[in-house]
Amino acid sequence: MRRRRAEKRVNLPDAKFNNVMLGKFMNMVMERGKKSLAEHIVYGALETIKERVKDKDPLEVFKQAIDNTRPLLEVKSRRIGGATYQVPLEVKLDRGQFMAMRWIRDFARNQKGRPMKDKLADEILNAYKKEGPSIKKREDTHKMAEANKAFAHFKW
Repeated sequence: MRRRRAEKRVNLPDAKFNNVMLGKFMNMVMERGKKSLAEHIVYGALETIKERVKDKDPLEVFKQAIDNTRPLLEVKSRRIGGATYQVPLEVKLDRGQFMAMRWIRDFARNQKGRPMKDKLADEILNAYKKEGPSIKKREDTHKMAEANKAFAHFKW
């Protein structure tokens, strides 16, 4: 018999804006437990966004960027009778937000030669404007799901 499902942990909001999503993003940016450095990077990125987008609140820009990047569909491998199929599945809200945050963080990290807060600000602004590599990743994920729509009946 299977054990019970693990309980969802409650994420604490960040200190400055009291926003849970921003707190989660900070934890994703954090490396080796250095939370104050992650806070410095994320708040620095939000300051840069504030300078570049005059008419909008940087927190609104961040939320919109996550929403623009969040995938609605993804594919999961299912092994059925010796063959592996890529089965398209709908993505729940928290998983979608997690994927969006991870993509934004990873594409920012992979750029070279600039401070992380600047790279992160660029990536968030690109996602806000619906351009850049994180949006391309979302489109590729959707295309993959669309291409494998024939195997949708394998989902359970």
